Amino acid sequence: MLSPQPIFRVHAELADILHFGRTPQGDRRVVNILGGRVEGPKLKGRILPGGADLQIVRADGVADISASYAIETESGGRILVSSNGLRHGPPDVMARLTGGEAVDPKLYYFRTVMRFETADPASDWLNRILALARGTREARAVRLEVHEVL
Repeated sequence: MLSPQPIFRVHAELADILHFGRTPQGDRRVVNILGGRVEGPKLKGRILPGGADLQIVRADGVADISASYAIETESGGRILVSSNGLRHGPPDVMARLTGGEAVDPKLYYFRTVMRFETADPASDWLNRILALARGTREARAVRLEVHEVL
């Protein structure tokens, strides 16, 4: 069961996709995270530059996503985020997304499981939860609606 309302929302600004080609694992891509915002009833802050989203596009067209980045809260606390998920949909929809086109998120699947690590006393509750996010890919950003797994 998930929290009925999002605990926060993420808007992460992204660099261009770095293509590494087809490795033995699949089509390897890296997307650097440039910054962004976190807003919600349980957390507010900014995404620090320097994170990255490592992706492998599998033979079946599914993007296997592993992102690591940091959030700095409004009060200065720092939180490490580890997010692992999947993004897939019909080939024409995924081609439109890859081309930077705005696509209705109902047309594709984009979910991530999130874990957190922090020494910040005000954000310590994050050390003890798992979260599930529903994502939307934009041309130069990702939006995540983050719910606590209850």
